[in-house]
Amino acid sequence: MQFISNNIFPIGMAVFSGIMLLWSYFGNRFKGVKEVNSSGALQLINHKSAVVLDVREPGEYESGHVLNSKLIPLGKLKERIGELEKYKDHSIVVLCRSGNRSGTACFILGKHGFNQAYNLAGGIQAWKKANLPVEK
Repeated sequence: MQFISNNIFPIGMAVFSGIMLLWSYFGNRFKGVKEVNSSGALQLINHKSAVVLDVREPGEYESGHVLNSKLIPLGKLKERIGELEKYKDHSIVVLCRSGNRSGTACFILGKHGFNQAYNLAGGIQAWKKANLPVEK
């Protein structure tokens, strides 16, 4: 007990860090966000004509993006969601740089009735790592 009382701050930080690590791994699942890896996303695009939604900022998009992807930055998604209404019954692969912003975007899309939104796990980084094509 003496050890714990003398080291409460480092122990608290270790517990908090562990919780944050678990949340980063399981958080999207708790929110009902479906994730797909790069090969799964490619299958959705090629076999189900999935729409690719990129939620990065324009500068990030211009540095390299998935072919035929639609750019709507995450900060503008709620006001521009009407542009996606025609895709409500389609699969949508959502991506960002690493998969965090796109997870939030999938959550927003789900709240607006888009039940087939998939977060690309690892984002454009994972896409590039899998040697899949990008255009500039």
